[in-house]
Amino acid sequence: MSDQKGMRNRLVEYGDKDFALFLRKAFIRAAGYGDESLERPIVGIVDTGSAFNPCHGNMDNLIEATKRGILLGGAIPAVFPSMSIHESFAAPTSMFLRNLMAMAVEESIRSQPMDAVILIGGCDKTVPALLMGAASAGVPAICLVTGPMQAGSWRGTRVGACTDCRRFWAQYRSEKLSKDEIEDAGRALVPTVGTCGVMGTASTMALAVEAMGMMLPGSSTAPAVTAERLRVAEATGARAAELALNPLLPEQIMTPEAFENAFRVVMAAGGSTNALIHLVAIAGRLGIEISNDTINRLGTETPVLVDVKPAGANFMEDMHRAGGLLPLLHELSSQLNRDCVTITGRSLGEEMEAGPDSWPQNIVRPFNAPLQPPGGLVVLKGNLAPNGAVMKPAAASAHFLRHSGRAVVFDGLADLSARIDDPDLDVEADDILVLKNAGPVGGGGMPEAGYLPIPRKLARQGVTDMVRLSDARMSGTAFGTIVLHVAPEAAVGGPLAAVRSGDVIELDVAARSLNLQLSQEEIAARLAECPASAPPNDRGYARLFRETVTQADLGCDLDFARPEMTRSL
Repeated sequence: MSDQKGMRNRLVEYGDKDFALFLRKAFIRAAGYGDESLERPIVGIVDTGSAFNPCHGNMDNLIEATKRGILLGGAIPAVFPSMSIHESFAAPTSMFLRNLMAMAVEESIRSQPMDAVILIGGCDKTVPALLMGAASAGVPAICLVTGPMQAGSWRGTRVGACTDCRRFWAQYRSEKLSKDEIEDAGRALVPTVGTCGVMGTASTMALAVEAMGMMLPGSSTAPAVTAERLRVAEATGARAAELALNPLLPEQIMTPEAFENAFRVVMAAGGSTNALIHLVAIAGRLGIEISNDTINRLGTETPVLVDVKPAGANFMEDMHRAGGLLPLLHELSSQLNRDCVTITGRSLGEEMEAGPDSWPQNIVRPFNAPLQPPGGLVVLKGNLAPNGAVMKPAAASAHFLRHSGRAVVFDGLADLSARIDDPDLDVEADDILVLKNAGPVGGGGMPEAGYLPIPRKLARQGVTDMVRLSDARMSGTAFGTIVLHVAPEAAVGGPLAAVRSGDVIELDVAARSLNLQLSQEEIAARLAECPASAPPNDRGYARLFRETVTQADLGCDLDFARPEMTRSL
């Protein structure tokens, strides 16, 4: 990091630094800055607002509040744009764009004169991308989330995106809701701007980032449309101004011990499977290796304590009213690394003690009376997933947690779309739906296609869950007995490519195992018969992504963006 501050930081190379500073000041004066302003430290603000991202619909107000805090702290705010990724608008998939956004954020921070930066994001891939970029850039950074939306109401029942989106759509597919009814429900599911109001990836990552120390204490759960969210933004701006004068770098906060705290919070919250990929990716940018065995150990030790959909029944606004993350930290206190430094400069333990006293609530359960036992998120291994596969038992059907079933295989997204509702599809309720070629390479960026729909003919019979298995991802708001992130994926020659309809697959969550009932020799022989696919005629970032993306167990990052792994968790 440069020892220069403000306008003297990161000067353009002309071979004459004095001229570079003279030219920079001449141009910035066009924006109306006086000489005194130009001697102040600068705090950058990443603007991820977009007309295509209603999760960030409060961005303008958040930026104004952070600017106010920065000015009160004696620094100068400088807003600059970034990509904005929304799950429903990012084609082919948001994961494909996460790494591109991380690169853009990293280079924007690295190339412009800022002494600290505020990372404003919310929708699922934006927060990981921001932290990945900031971790690589090595500039003091503080995260601010846009906050969850508030719950809606449909026919007297509280509803919220997007767990209820999927529940209603399943009812529509099974003909329990009419076309008019599903359209009417759709008008109630997203009543305000902000991220999904359940424990999806956005909320999970917000809690994890606060637990990790990269966000102000108490700032992860305030709803997007509240005055409290704006006060959090102002306080974030004030703290960023302090960081510009007295740096505290991301690598000093995001240590292996801090990541352990984040993983425990994800497990206890019944959080999104996507969070595992994102935390591994962020850690990888800092040279920290996180193994599947570590994730399983933390999951085995940590019960599910948060009663929020999809693992529970409530919404993020209820968790906020219950005290936000703090009650959960207190319940996990004996398991946490309390000495980890946070963005305030104080330790996590000190911040926990300084927080308000708890009050009676039923959203965060006591450690000894959990919502569900340990193992809310698990990594499975076996001959079908040598490098692991992820499952969320907290959102699964208990009777499927140990299950053998006949595979019904779909070779890709087009095949799935063409045949899943075919009345002649050979499928029974105890079968296992298998989707291939939907991973980082095969699926054009690992789409959220792992939540395979129940075949229509079974849905009409009242079937609401089946074991589903793929190398894809699924939304953190989804539910069901779903195995994801199978690694290596089928498109790069993983054993998943060898599965054929009629094969028997064994799932045993307690044993953390996932196996195809075939010998290694038969699997190898089948893989040898798989025709080599011709590389697509792509270019630019799509080609870069395809040629360098890592598998899910390594965070789906670009391999060259990860330094040598020097630490581990």
